[in-house]
Amino acid sequence: MNADERLLYETRVRMRQAVLAGIAGVLLVVGAALQLVGPHAKVEELTVDLIVAHKRVPLDQIAAVVNALGLLSLAATLAYLFDSVRARNPELRAFIRPLAISGGIGAAVIGIAYSITIAVKAQQFITHGSQTYVEANHLTKSGVLAVLPFIGQLAALLLAVGFVLVSLNAMRVGLLTRFMGYLGIFVGVLVLFPIGSPVPVVEGFWLVALGYLFSGRWPSGVPPAWRSGRAEPWPSSQQVREQRIRAAGGRGRATPAPAPAAQAVGTPAPARTRSATPKRKRKRRR
Repeated sequence: MNADERLLYETRVRMRQAVLAGIAGVLLVVGAALQLVGPHAKVEELTVDLIVAHKRVPLDQIAAVVNALGLLSLAATLAYLFDSVRARNPELRAFIRPLAISGGIGAAVIGIAYSITIAVKAQQFITHGSQTYVEANHLTKSGVLAVLPFIGQLAALLLAVGFVLVSLNAMRVGLLTRFMGYLGIFVGVLVLFPIGSPVPVVEGFWLVALGYLFSGRWPSGVPPAWRSGRAEPWPSSQQVREQRIRAAGGRGRATPAPAPAAQAVGTPAPARTRSATPKRKRKRRR
């Protein structure tokens, strides 16, 4: 696919991708917010956690599905952005695309599987046995529930690496502004090391802003690489300074006065006449 064909394709699907990116940002925020509402354990005790988890089963299931849909939309958004980058830089490594897709899909599947497994274990704890700590520990520390968190961390790692590499290369070819590129890299780090609120506000903002950029309504204008179909790297700080100097073109500089002609060696100096001599102020007599 040449540059013109790629531009036609991007023009045809850009609104669909813009909506998909916006939906991804909204769903990820809503899915995390749903996990904060409803009953929560007031103490860190395993038996209490299972009892509360049994009460939260419908809410947690809905939150897991919403979050999974957001992750799938995120994976599709990163794949589209990667394809746009590789169309402008064919030397980009192809493994980045499956990295981001597998990370998003894996995180979505693991999230749903974990919520279902917790619901089953909580149901077993409530309906069977004497509801002791030994029973709760046996239910949660063995089987699938013990393996799923490690698989979830692996999926988060793949998604984070894909996030960082796609954002970095999109900024290098000029598809993302510097602000969006560096923010995308930061969001990739937050996927693996969440800081502050458990609600991914920064990630949601980045995805909604990316959808706005896809739609062609970016406030400062769509980056040139989206219009040309070729890589349009952003100028460095030194190049920006040089462009400003060339644009100034010496305007505002005072024109130096011409230097007096040099006097030839051996030529007598012109005689000073009275008219040429500055008059001295005469002191008035009182």
